[in-house]
Amino acid sequence: MSDYTLNASVRSDLGKGASRRLRRANEQVPAIIYGGEQAPQPIAVDKTSFYKALEDEAFFSSVINLQVDGKAQQVVVRDLQRHPYKPLITHADFLRVDATHEITLRVPLHVVGEEKCKGIKDEGGELHVLSNEVEVSCLPKDLPDFLEVDIAEVELGTTLHLSDLTVPAGVTLVELTHGEDHDNAVLSITKPKVRGTDEDEEGGEAAEGEEGEGSAE
Repeated sequence: MSDYTLNASVRSDLGKGASRRLRRANEQVPAIIYGGEQAPQPIAVDKTSFYKALEDEAFFSSVINLQVDGKAQQVVVRDLQRHPYKPLITHADFLRVDATHEITLRVPLHVVGEEKCKGIKDEGGELHVLSNEVEVSCLPKDLPDFLEVDIAEVELGTTLHLSDLTVPAGVTLVELTHGEDHDNAVLSITKPKVRGTDEDEEGGEAAEGEEGEGSAE
């Protein structure tokens, strides 16, 4: 699990106008912490370190050390509000986590072994990724940055489902807790669709011949 630390301060000046002034100063991002037994707490997060962390995919599936006026809180990113056309975060929601309680979060899937994949390298298949992330439930200490899917031995015509994924100890795939009907496909290796095959050409020639006969009449 990655280690991220952000610095923040309590926000006492609230409202849309206050948030606009905060963003205009271009040093902090308005945010809120909620969850647990404590009341929601408006904060302002240091923009430089926050934006740098956002460049890392693992940040979104990690427990974050949030230092609010020097007091540490463990949180995860729950939601980000973005400017409609500028590359700016206008507001962030953080959820408090407790070391003794499980959390539910979406983590990315990383496909590896594509260059050695039997279905692609030896059988000419194509990889189709059907899901880029999955929802997991676990204690904060067990939260993975990502789940890895090794397709080196996967053959043409194979579809991998959630039940085929290898997950670390203590981690549960949320969808599978709802029953077999929720064992969704995550990727497949299929034969490429080829246009202009012999059958297509024969069909085209036959159609042209029929049209020619009709016009001759």
